[in-house]
Amino acid sequence: MRLDAVFHNGRFTTLDPDRPTARAVGALAGRIVALDEELEGSSADVVVDLGGAHAVPGFNDAHHHLSLVGKGLRELDVSYASAPSLDALYKAVAERAAALPAGAWVLGAGYDQNKIGAHPTAEELDRAAQCRPVWLVHTSHHMAVASTEAFARAGFTDLTALPEVPGGHVVRDEDGRAKGLLQETAMQLVERVFRPEPSEQWTANIAAGSQAALAVGLTSVTEPGIGVVDGIGNGPADLDAYMRARERSALGVRMTVMPYITALHDCGALEPGVTWYGLDLGLRTGFGDEWLRIGPTKILSDGSLIGRSAAMCCDYHDSPGNSGLLQYEAEEIRRYIVEAHRCGWQVATHAIGDAALDVVLDSYEEAQWLHPRTDVRHRIEHAAVTSDAQVARIAALGLIPVPQGRFLSEIGDGLLAALGPVRGKLAYRMRSFLDAGVELPGSTDAPVVASAPLLSIHDMVNRRTASGAPIAPHEAVTVQEALRAYTIGSAHAVHEEHIKGALSRGMLADFVVLSDDLLRVAPERIGELTVGATVVGGHVAHDVGALKVS
Repeated sequence: MRLDAVFHNGRFTTLDPDRPTARAVGALAGRIVALDEELEGSSADVVVDLGGAHAVPGFNDAHHHLSLVGKGLRELDVSYASAPSLDALYKAVAERAAALPAGAWVLGAGYDQNKIGAHPTAEELDRAAQCRPVWLVHTSHHMAVASTEAFARAGFTDLTALPEVPGGHVVRDEDGRAKGLLQETAMQLVERVFRPEPSEQWTANIAAGSQAALAVGLTSVTEPGIGVVDGIGNGPADLDAYMRARERSALGVRMTVMPYITALHDCGALEPGVTWYGLDLGLRTGFGDEWLRIGPTKILSDGSLIGRSAAMCCDYHDSPGNSGLLQYEAEEIRRYIVEAHRCGWQVATHAIGDAALDVVLDSYEEAQWLHPRTDVRHRIEHAAVTSDAQVARIAALGLIPVPQGRFLSEIGDGLLAALGPVRGKLAYRMRSFLDAGVELPGSTDAPVVASAPLLSIHDMVNRRTASGAPIAPHEAVTVQEALRAYTIGSAHAVHEEHIKGALSRGMLADFVVLSDDLLRVAPERIGELTVGATVVGGHVAHDVGALKVS
């Protein structure tokens, strides 16, 4: 048999219970067709020597804003690593502004007031940017700060004239003037000026994000939100940008994309007496192929924990009088979910606070009661604060929670400050979900935090904040369980476990070569492992010298 490629002299962890390890893998037409002794008598167009290196199935991030990762690589980085204080942030803005043409926007992202002490203000941004328009997005992407000129470009020359927006908040001084910070849906007051961005620019963002994903061992990604300017995404032609990237061989990872809920609409009659709610032509979850497909529809029910805008059952520990807010009225959330479910969609609802989660769980239960479907796998994105009763209910309803491991270290200190020591024990539960029989996926929510799966796996196992404080350590999982989450679990979350997640015959030939054995290194060393190469569909997509190709 003539194969496209043979990868040999490796130490593969397959996650196939019938053959848990292998030394060689053969690929044909993007699929695994033979392992070890099954390769005897075969030849291949390409033979690759792993040099004894360890390899695991390709990592799959179940919640990763790939286009925004690429966008961030092309704009100003004001993350804590690059701007570790307010003064450093203003200096970075000043340097970027000085290098831009007159009148050009200074666009950046990544700051965290929990780490630098406070949010930037419009007044200070004016001073730093010499009155150029500035727009800095918080690391959570649930709030942003605008300069005075940015407000003016959006039509608000009088900072007392900004309206309040349902599901959002304009932070004001004692005289009612906007201070710069816009939370949740209020961000749209300024974002509408520069969204949608040009298609070519968004395609370039996707290409840059794809290369960044391959470098950390990702072979599949689910992008949670495309297609609108009033939610998550860039604009109505987002899918076209992904198609352009694929046509130009710039889409190196397999993508599942989630249309945002407001991209769905009433399309008229599906058949006599039945209307269709969704995308035109009846497009819905599952349309596409193994490279680019439509997944669940995404909806935000609330905000963020570190921004203190997630809808909680009680006040934030460090913000008395504030229990967050819903992005939509509870009845509107219910209507969105029930209608999308009725028309065949898998639904992925962002629910961070426990109060928001109750609304979402009620909506999912009602949708299934009204329109029964089998094996739907509706999702709870983040599921950040969950009671024991909510964990049990998620399991009973057959839902998929999608918590983020890397949040525990990068923003964990902010999470604990927001929740306090008692409710902090309910943060980003993982062990409880596994014990309840739930298939747990792996994800980062990049660019909110670093996109590297190895770092996220490290945190799923070790569960410590950046300062070293334990964060709900009883929710730790084993390395084997974390690896399963980042492979089989994430594939299961989008109904793709039949082609992804394990290295066995018939599965996609996607794997990542590591610097050491993930399953055997000391738990505290997991984050030190590196990616030597990433293989997608039997083709080497990224290699830093780990492979010898002949």
